[in-house]
Amino acid sequence: MTVNAQTLQGNWNEVKGKLRSKWGQLTNDELQQFNGNVEQLVGTIQRKTGEARSSIEHYLEEVSAQGSSMVGKAAETVRDYATQAAESMQEPMKYAADSMKKGYQDAEQMIKQRPGESAAVCFGVGIVVGMLLGLTLRSR
Repeated sequence: MTVNAQTLQGNWNEVKGKLRSKWGQLTNDELQQFNGNVEQLVGTIQRKTGEARSSIEHYLEEVSAQGSSMVGKAAETVRDYATQAAESMQEPMKYAADSMKKGYQDAEQMIKQRPGESAAVCFGVGIVVGMLLGLTLRSR
């Protein structure tokens, strides 16, 4: 038997609806017992409906193939969406990278032109951050 149990399980709610539509005498409780065992599912359908095993297996193969193609289409859609999202993010990422590079070059230029003032600013910022950190830790 070539029925794909994983595909049946992956689309179980849809498959279950198709089985109930084709064989209305099947109950939800009977179908809930499937739990990945295709042989058990075929046996239940055969016992309940009197349908030939080959006919049941053929129908399950069709349902399984439809499920596989739907999963494939969904995967393709997700892939397309991810590609489009990646492409749409390239321009803003390039802009951000260029902005960071420009900011780094500007900071480097300022430090070269005014090394004393730059060191004083860094020292002052360090003191302020240290005091804030000390006050925060002390209040706990």
